[in-house]
Amino acid sequence: MATARLSQRVGAGGGSIIGGRVTLALDPGALRRLASGREIVLVSGTNGKTTTSHLLAAAMRSTGSVAHNASGSNMPDGAVAALAQDRDARFAVIEVDELYLAVVADAVDPAVIVLLNLSRDQLDRGAEVRSVAAALSAALIRRPRMTVVANADDPMVVWAAAPAHRVTWVSVGSGWSSDTMTCPRCGRSLDTTVKRWQCGCGLARPTASWTARDGAVHTTGRRVAVRLRLPGAFNLGNAVMAIAAAAELGVDPHQAAAALAEIEQIAGRYKIIRHGRHEVRLLLAKNPAGWAETIGLLDEAKALLVVVNARDADGRDTSWLWDVGFEDLRSAAVMACGERAADLGLRLSYADIPHTTVEDPLAALDLLPPGKVDIVANYTAFHQLRRRIGRGIG
Repeated sequence: MATARLSQRVGAGGGSIIGGRVTLALDPGALRRLASGREIVLVSGTNGKTTTSHLLAAAMRSTGSVAHNASGSNMPDGAVAALAQDRDARFAVIEVDELYLAVVADAVDPAVIVLLNLSRDQLDRGAEVRSVAAALSAALIRRPRMTVVANADDPMVVWAAAPAHRVTWVSVGSGWSSDTMTCPRCGRSLDTTVKRWQCGCGLARPTASWTARDGAVHTTGRRVAVRLRLPGAFNLGNAVMAIAAAAELGVDPHQAAAALAEIEQIAGRYKIIRHGRHEVRLLLAKNPAGWAETIGLLDEAKALLVVVNARDADGRDTSWLWDVGFEDLRSAAVMACGERAADLGLRLSYADIPHTTVEDPLAALDLLPPGKVDIVANYTAFHQLRRRIGRGIG
């Protein structure tokens, strides 16, 4: 991967994308060849891919070396780079964008696919959610020997995964539901008044064999405590998905949970760093479903910077801002920042949230009094801030 090393040396990036891209251009069969002889887990879904893949990789490392696209490069070139970087690893944990899951699965013949959730994201690039789910379902059906570890609480995931040959259902707790108010199979309204959601057509929440509850994993009469350093109930859900997937490859749940307890940040997310007069915590939220979980993490006593870009990797359509519940913000001071600060500021105005609009987030930070600050950024804005604030955060 000489191209990747050159990219790192000249400061053009980590090299995970360009190295894999050049490799695929020279050898279109590289992904299949590099995957041969390994036990591979693919992690996909709209939100939580990076966190869950990091947790799963940590669990698998308790048994040996693991190839992993830890940088989050989740298209075929990123998968190639990860496999090429550690050619001797028996296991591989590969995060995959849901739009590329079928292509990557056909190439690497995974032992397990982890399917987290499906919701709207990158509206100008991604298809309607039901179309994505249908494509994923077709890909899962093609692999009779593979196990799908799937979220039983997401109706769209259940519709996609139920036809697969082998499914392990996991209950992570209900979260975002605005993309599944109607049944993905027949279009009728889902009945959510019962303990388990259901539809008159027969689609219903399956019984889960793994459950996230009260800070622990519950499965077949066993309770495994999960002492995560990562915040939020949704991260316990990510952890249970990771532990269930690791168990499919023979890792004891207690052993997996112990490995997960060592992780305190994911590629810079959640880590608290010092920047000048401020103690900053960086969080990533890139769509309405992600924001629904993130708002619950924000400290009312802290100032808040919200940073939004709209580049290709983010999706250029910012209409998703109108589906975020900004009305629930209670932060001490709010700053609207990023290349689309004006769009964000307009949305905050309609939410009656007092704020100041400053495009440059570091300039906005300088305007705040000393103290603790939460910064929530979408994809490219997050990575820009990581580079600008310092390389010591992940």
